[in-house]
Amino acid sequence: MALINVSHPEEFILLGFADRPWLELPLFVILLITYPMAMMGNIIIIPVSKLDSRLHSPMYFFLTNLSFLDMCYTTSIVPQMLVNLGSSKKTISYMGCAVQLYFFHMMGGTECLLLALMSLDRYMAICKPLHYSLIMNQRICVLLVSTVWLSGMICALSEVTVTLQLPLCGLNKLDHLLCDIAVLIKIACGKKNANELTLFVVCIFISAVPFCLIFASYACIGHAMLKIKSSEGRKKAFGTCSSHLIVVLLFFGPAISMYLQSPSSITRDQPKFMALFYGVVTPTLNPFIYTLRNKDVKGALGNLVKRIFCSR
Repeated sequence: MALINVSHPEEFILLGFADRPWLELPLFVILLITYPMAMMGNIIIIPVSKLDSRLHSPMYFFLTNLSFLDMCYTTSIVPQMLVNLGSSKKTISYMGCAVQLYFFHMMGGTECLLLALMSLDRYMAICKPLHYSLIMNQRICVLLVSTVWLSGMICALSEVTVTLQLPLCGLNKLDHLLCDIAVLIKIACGKKNANELTLFVVCIFISAVPFCLIFASYACIGHAMLKIKSSEGRKKAFGTCSSHLIVVLLFFGPAISMYLQSPSSITRDQPKFMALFYGVVTPTLNPFIYTLRNKDVKGALGNLVKRIFCSR
């Protein structure tokens, strides 16, 4: 670690894959391709859901929020990664690190809560169809989404604030591709008990609770689907949930598999690949999962394309 004579350095050095420099060019090319794909795919979903009256339902309202969230999520880390991978000076300012730290954790926490909210919506639609339109009205949906965003902001603010108060004693090398709370706690030289406790409590609220809610929702949905007598009805019910279920597995699956391991068995590069998966792979795949597996979205997209070409 590099030592300087201040508690908080002016900038951090992001080591990334410094021990394997041959990875940097392929990773740079992959990010350069996937980042525009992620942005374009999520940007398309928002106007498609707004302009087609068939998609004016709670499910697609939540989907537009997920698309906007994924755009912010990937933008919070990928541009900085591209700059560092494309140059020999792999640094980020202290303020830039704090901003990235906040937005990356805010978007991650908000996505956990939003996916849980989307599973609750599917539960209400399939298990309580007669009350669905009454309960999931526009006012309630806006209130729920606002609560999710606000909760993500508060959780991230609490994590980041407590972490940034730790004295770093001039240590400025982070063994990561981005600024992450766990890495900063690792290099801190002061007492870390409060930080580790805060991180644990927030992780329980922001990830474990939503995952349990999702699991319970789909358990009820599965039970309700078994009661549907017609195969066409079961197929339709499954079709409304399959895309969301795939996204949930993509988002929570790697994290669960990683955190179920003992800390000693986690390699130093695993958090880096996890960050790439959450910040790049998932936001890129989500729009394709929802469009390719959803007839309504594909139909609305086709109508939008026809409208654009016919207007010329």
